[in-house]
Amino acid sequence: MNVSRLHILGASGSGTTTLGHALAARWAVPHADADDYFWMPTTPPFLQKRDEMQRVALMREIFVSRPAWVLSGSMLGWGESVVAECDAIVFLTLDPTERLRRLEAREVIRRRGQPHDDEAWRVFRTWAEGYDEPTFDGRNRFEHDTWLAATGKPVLHLDSRSTVAELADAVCSWDPPAVPS
Repeated sequence: MNVSRLHILGASGSGTTTLGHALAARWAVPHADADDYFWMPTTPPFLQKRDEMQRVALMREIFVSRPAWVLSGSMLGWGESVVAECDAIVFLTLDPTERLRRLEAREVIRRRGQPHDDEAWRVFRTWAEGYDEPTFDGRNRFEHDTWLAATGKPVLHLDSRSTVAELADAVCSWDPPAVPS
């Protein structure tokens, strides 16, 4: 795959941000994470959502008009106009047990020296656990699969048990099919 406008998404803990950073560095293009636009900056983080129109406007102001970038994170239900400007999508999946292990490890690192809210973590973990349940009332795998099928963009499905280097190699060696306009 040539340097392009790439969207990487998957369940929380599947490695979208990590792969996004790696590809952006490899391609020497900007990396953006949807959470940085979804949430207002707060301490502790993830307390206050940004208005949907402000999220998209900020993304357009900062990176969308550039010829190439990597965007990680889900924008299901609010960022479709940005995704429409992507050239391709990478969808990461991961065994739920490993995903939750990664989330626990990430939380330990985030808490070091920072104020934290055990209740907020419990709510987030419960939300993340629901991803693989089709009837879960929140972002879930079924909704992602349905959304991906409707985007009209080429989608590369990868299992993020692979190393970051292997995932980046897979993306860089991918030749996305042309999508009819």
